Amino acid sequence: MSITVFIADDQAMVRQGFGALLGAQSDISVVGDAADGQAAVTAIRELHPDVVLMDVRMPKLDGLAAAEQLLTGPAKVQSKILMLTTFDIDDYVYQALRIGASGFMLKDAPAEELVRAVRVVAAGEALLAPSVTRRLIAEVTSRHRIRRAEPGELAGLTPREREVLEQVAEGKSNAEIAGHLFVAEQTVKTHVSNVLSKLHLRDRAQAVVYAYENGVR
Repeated sequence: MSITVFIADDQAMVRQGFGALLGAQSDISVVGDAADGQAAVTAIRELHPDVVLMDVRMPKLDGLAAAEQLLTGPAKVQSKILMLTTFDIDDYVYQALRIGASGFMLKDAPAEELVRAVRVVAAGEALLAPSVTRRLIAEVTSRHRIRRAEPGELAGLTPREREVLEQVAEGKSNAEIAGHLFVAEQTVKTHVSNVLSKLHLRDRAQAVVYAYENGVR
């Protein structure tokens, strides 16, 4: 079954280029695009794509506002949103991760990285480019006040679950965590699921932000 993708970017060349690249993949299907955030929100609610490539800066409604409309409230969608940015350190990216975006990538990243990004985000496996992600989140969160967890939140995690959260915060995949902890990958998946449930987090992206904000690593 194909991964359905929607592209939201105000530059026609970006939409066409990304669309052609992704559409050429046997396991990916581009179902639509939009040149502004307002049109994107409307279309995404109708099409329910698996993954949305969302430019940070767009007319009428910027990418952050559009993502917030789609990912919060009673009418939130299940689509995974991947933010596109031209800057490697961008407060908008940090805010987007906090409201539930599944990751980010630079617009000038290599073509193969975009394809991989869509597959990774669709699978909910991990954040993109772990080394870059760790640096970005560490740098950006250092400029924000630490949001301490609610009493009992972290205490509700088992020692192993907290250890898994630390590994997730480093951008490691389930397979990498399994190798580090000498356990089965399915066991790691179960621990990650428990962590997200106990901390009321949408996905791994929010888990990374949560970990940095609360001094878990």
